[in-house]
Amino acid sequence: MQDWNPALYLQFEAERTRPAAELASRIRHPAAMHVSDLGCGPGNSTALLHQTWPRAAITGLDNSPAMLEKARLALPGCKFEEADIALWQPPVKQDVIYANASLQWLGNHRRLFPQLADRLAPEGVLAVQMPDNWQELTHSLMRQVADESGSPQAGREALLNGGEYYNLLVQAGCQVDLWRTTYFHVMPSHQAIIDWLSATGLRPYLAYLDAASQKTWLKRYLQLLEQAYPRQQDGNVMMPFPRLFIIARKI
Repeated sequence: MQDWNPALYLQFEAERTRPAAELASRIRHPAAMHVSDLGCGPGNSTALLHQTWPRAAITGLDNSPAMLEKARLALPGCKFEEADIALWQPPVKQDVIYANASLQWLGNHRRLFPQLADRLAPEGVLAVQMPDNWQELTHSLMRQVADESGSPQAGREALLNGGEYYNLLVQAGCQVDLWRTTYFHVMPSHQAIIDWLSATGLRPYLAYLDAASQKTWLKRYLQLLEQAYPRQQDGNVMMPFPRLFIIARKI
């Protein structure tokens, strides 16, 4: 699969940063000195952490060289490493482990979440936000086009339910707060929905198609989006986008 595209990802920077900021605002750890940003992308989320804990050692991790290059230029005072989150082992227990819109790309959450809790220092906080839009039309229509075209079902897995995450983290020795928020993003067109998702959810579906096949695939997807999402009175299109938030503090 091709590397992530930072410019395309940041095309909707304000909308993508809003849940990151809301997640960061719910972390209560004023004395944090060791902070990690898992799936830091181009550094927009890491900048929020640096503003909150300017004296902390902050490390951003990502598996995209292009994203990391962008992040290093934006935040020379932070450390950035290319790493696989599933295999990550910090040198010391962390006061804050922050993962905004990254863990949904990893499988086996029943194993992953207890592992992350184990990497927290006492009173450390695991803060997670994940898109919870598996059942939204944006994503069910991707699966429909894949079925119609005979292309692979390449999207990520559905999340666990809230109770499952709660129990996993309680069993790992954490106090847990979780909530779900649906954002209604106002998009200027149905094509704008594709532009948004081309930087994230559509990537696995398009990765192994040639240019002509991608064009045909996206044309059909656009037709289905136009049928599924009516234009509002002002001509814009509303894209519902649910997200799951988790704050877990190690006891």
